[in-house]
Amino acid sequence: MSKVYFKKLGSALGLFLFGLTAVNGSLLAQTIEKPKVSIAVGGKNLFYYLPLTVAEQLGYFKDEGLQVEISDFAGGSKALQALVGGSADVVSGAYEHTISMQAKGQPITAFVLQGRAPQIVMVVSNKTMPNYRSIADLKGKKIGVSAPGSSTNMMANFVLAKGGLKPGDVSFIGVGTSAGALSAMRSGQIDAMANLDPVITMLEQKKEVRVIADTRTLKDTNAVFGGPMPAATLYASEAFLQKYPHTVQALTNAMVRALKWLQKVGPSELIKVVPESYLLGDRALYIAAFAKGREALSPDGTFPAAGPKTALAALQAFQPELAEKNIDLAKTYTNEFVKKANAKYK
Repeated sequence: MSKVYFKKLGSALGLFLFGLTAVNGSLLAQTIEKPKVSIAVGGKNLFYYLPLTVAEQLGYFKDEGLQVEISDFAGGSKALQALVGGSADVVSGAYEHTISMQAKGQPITAFVLQGRAPQIVMVVSNKTMPNYRSIADLKGKKIGVSAPGSSTNMMANFVLAKGGLKPGDVSFIGVGTSAGALSAMRSGQIDAMANLDPVITMLEQKKEVRVIADTRTLKDTNAVFGGPMPAATLYASEAFLQKYPHTVQALTNAMVRALKWLQKVGPSELIKVVPESYLLGDRALYIAAFAKGREALSPDGTFPAAGPKTALAALQAFQPELAEKNIDLAKTYTNEFVKKANAKYK
């Protein structure tokens, strides 16, 4: 064989090896740094966190190479405590926690939006407050929330502030997000409650409560907060996002895929996916509640530009000390991972 042949062969082999090295390098660059991830959530059964359940039940996390362990707590504040305490890597929780924690010097960042409306509803008991007329009537009353410091507590505080009351003017009681909440309202243990579906729809159906503030639709959310209000997210510490970017991307991919599935799924198919316990013994009611609040789910996981400002204004309404803090909203969320996920799941 000629020298020219061997020279060409050597060149081809060199190009092949170079290409193989480049491919391997690319694959290594995309390696998930932390395949086992623990996620804390406060009230996993709620529609508020439905995308998380869908991603888990349909195996979307596994498809991304992740082994996800989800721990369920009584409320969002408890899930946040798990993150701060180090027993959780990520929280499926309310966006406003990113603002509150930055004010405390503990930066966390939300990286995918699950809900573009809070879906939280504030109601008063027809049993203990049949003559309710205005927010002022709640002074001195007992108000149920999923857990003190949670997003339901924040919603209640905001509604009270709009009516001229301070958080200290009422007593807040943690009642959870399912059977405990129903029992507390029906037994007269609480006079009002801020909670979510399917609990609220169940109480409404039996005319046990009267709605005084509703954020299950975009229109109602704008009426309550004066703008778009980011709701459930996945958030983690800034350090986690910097140390495990491919892991965060994999989590985001799974969540965006779940959000897109929820945009087109039929109710009958949905109830086959969620655990039976979520239905609270009434499939028809669950389907009705889903239909009512479906538009509250984010279609693609993207944070709206005006949303963070609305959330900050809501918090400042009952936490005036926040006005003295220099909150950098740009650091409370990122759409970087969502953009890549949407490019993957068009």
